[in-house]
Amino acid sequence: MSDFTVVYFNCLSKGLNVPAILAEFSIFGLHITVHTYGAVIAFGFLLAVLLGGRIAYTWKMSLDKMIDVLIYGTIAGIIGARLFYVFSKWDYYGKHISEMFKIWEGGLAIYGGIICGIIAAYIVCRVRKMNFFNLLDCVAISLLVGQGIGRWGNFFNQEAFGTNTTLPWGMFSSKTQTYLSAHYYELVNKGITVDPSSPVHPTFLYESLWCLIGVVVLYLVCRKFRRFSGQMFLWYGVWYGVERAIVEGLRTDSLYIGSSNIRVSQLISIIVAAVCLVILAALTAKYKKNPKPVDGIDFFTEKETEAAAEDDTAPAEEISAESEETGSDEAEPPAENAEPDNTDTVRSEDQE
Repeated sequence: MSDFTVVYFNCLSKGLNVPAILAEFSIFGLHITVHTYGAVIAFGFLLAVLLGGRIAYTWKMSLDKMIDVLIYGTIAGIIGARLFYVFSKWDYYGKHISEMFKIWEGGLAIYGGIICGIIAAYIVCRVRKMNFFNLLDCVAISLLVGQGIGRWGNFFNQEAFGTNTTLPWGMFSSKTQTYLSAHYYELVNKGITVDPSSPVHPTFLYESLWCLIGVVVLYLVCRKFRRFSGQMFLWYGVWYGVERAIVEGLRTDSLYIGSSNIRVSQLISIIVAAVCLVILAALTAKYKKNPKPVDGIDFFTEKETEAAAEDDTAPAEEISAESEETGSDEAEPPAENAEPDNTDTVRSEDQE
């Protein structure tokens, strides 16, 4: 481990040595550097995949198809997250093209990753004949796990922090001081006043805790109150959107719309939370009277349920009708046998 940064917290008497580089080694003359940021992101991704795979198995979803979603969704998500960030800071990256690919130094916008990942997943679902909304429910809980763990990568890079605070968990390091000093006047122009030498809000910690709590909340809702496919993803939109809209207001590295003071992620979060809440409320009311659902199964409206019930009873009615017809057919032979008896009786009477 190398490139240590000593990080201090108001509630701790001693600083913590935080490594930006986890390991360095050479293979066949090729020097390889493992950044702690990347390792933490990878660990969060792994946990998200394991949880998603477990949910897919429980819901009897095709793991073969899920792997296709994982591969294409991951690639599209990483590219989308980076492009979203780069385009939001094109004034800088337009002059430093080579730095566009240095994702290990940070700079992944979660909304860009989610949007592109969902688009890729939708295409795969269409091609592989998968239920897209069930997939979204499976992904929702997994996303929160990945985000909750992945945010700690920001801690090791000492980035994504907020304005000054005197709270016990206020954080300070040479990197926070350097960043705030370098962007002091830029922040002032945005109406944000900071003291580079004072502790700041560890906003990465706020988001990490909120996401991990969200995992528990969404899991309980899924187990007890799931009524339709897509419900968990709507819950995710509300849960994460509310948190991000609040915490983004504390951050000092926000992406802005042009030269305005409107933060991109904050605006998107408010819109996402509001839209998801309205749709969630409407669909929950619509499916409220349906029977308790089973995990991983599509749920239908009352009319569709009644139609399905009628289809189930139709075969029983046909069998009953066939039985009646068979019974009447078996009763016919004795009637035919009775005819000669009547004829014989008539003939004997004529002979007499």
